[in-house]
Amino acid sequence: AYFLARRLWSEAEGLLAAGLLSFHLIFYLPSAVIPLPVDAAMLAPHLAAVGAAVAGWPFMAGAASAVAFFFNVKGVFVLAAVLIWLPDRRRRAVAGFVSVCILAAGALAAAGALPGYIDQVWRWGIVYAGSSPEAHPYVNGLTRTANWLGFHAAITLGALCFFWKERGSFERRAAAWFIISAAAVALGLRFAPRYFFQWLPVVILLGARGLRLAYQQRPRLTAIAACLLLLVPAARFGPRYFLLAADLTAGRPHAWRDIRLDQDSRQAARIIRRQARPAETLLVWGYRPGIFVYTGLKAGSRFLDSQPLTGVPAERHFYVSTPVDSELARANRAELRRSSPTFIVDALGFANPGLAINRFEDLKPWLDNYEIVAQTELSRIYRRKPGTQEAVR
Repeated sequence: AYFLARRLWSEAEGLLAAGLLSFHLIFYLPSAVIPLPVDAAMLAPHLAAVGAAVAGWPFMAGAASAVAFFFNVKGVFVLAAVLIWLPDRRRRAVAGFVSVCILAAGALAAAGALPGYIDQVWRWGIVYAGSSPEAHPYVNGLTRTANWLGFHAAITLGALCFFWKERGSFERRAAAWFIISAAAVALGLRFAPRYFFQWLPVVILLGARGLRLAYQQRPRLTAIAACLLLLVPAARFGPRYFLLAADLTAGRPHAWRDIRLDQDSRQAARIIRRQARPAETLLVWGYRPGIFVYTGLKAGSRFLDSQPLTGVPAERHFYVSTPVDSELARANRAELRRSSPTFIVDALGFANPGLAINRFEDLKPWLDNYEIVAQTELSRIYRRKPGTQEAVR
């Protein structure tokens, strides 16, 4: 962000953009205590791609767009933004994008992961994108967008100043980047908070420039307004950090609702680690990727969570049991029955008994080869019975 803003304008805008981005990311609490969403992982390659485009490095800009694309398929919107900044060198940018895609596809194929990538990212992704759970998606979109802009009131004010003050081709390209990123947020009509990570880079950059322009004309008023608006995220999430410090000082466990699932994942992992040998494997039923990290065990199948096995997306599987694609889920469960992970953690059944692993009739003969060895507040832990065959067909 610093490099890009400095390249576009001056050192002042560079420092302001870096500071504003750092400040706001401090208060993205869900991304700090919940597994890092791919939307957030796109931040660096997104900024790198546009930065390379502005610097006049089209191949590198396309390559960085491809890195964003392999974090999240919405990286194609990053490529679209890059092409706006490179009207005369688009072929080189596309060549950089395609080159990295070919290398990445080759790496996936060499690891035997290409079919899984296509299934998990594209087949399941298309099903997921086409099944918004929102009854009133446009009202929800307007509400969440207004909330996001309010939370980021300081940079929103700066972006408004930018569009008020800037003129010419640069302003038009920045507006196109702004609109392209907004379209990526709106894709699928969910407007989940994590989707706005795609909008954050452009709003930060334009906000930094706009605040700088406003400061040049009315320094005192701009400084006071910006500081007051930055109190919005600080007041909303800042107290959590004092609660954390108080818990650590007193030596008591944290009671944050936001980290309840993560605490349960750590507890389940401790139980498994006491029993597991290094070569043993794991299946997580639910959406708890942290359990793989905390146990250090390899996946016992190509399914890293239960979404493609139940057909119910993670955003609703705590309260809904109706699959969005029952045929795909049934085919995936048939494949699962040919695997034999050592441990299974049902991290969903307590929250939604209708999606508990033992409620699926086609999995019951397979699950008979397992026994419950422990449970936590939110999880059941199964282990394969001694003497059962390595794979049930």
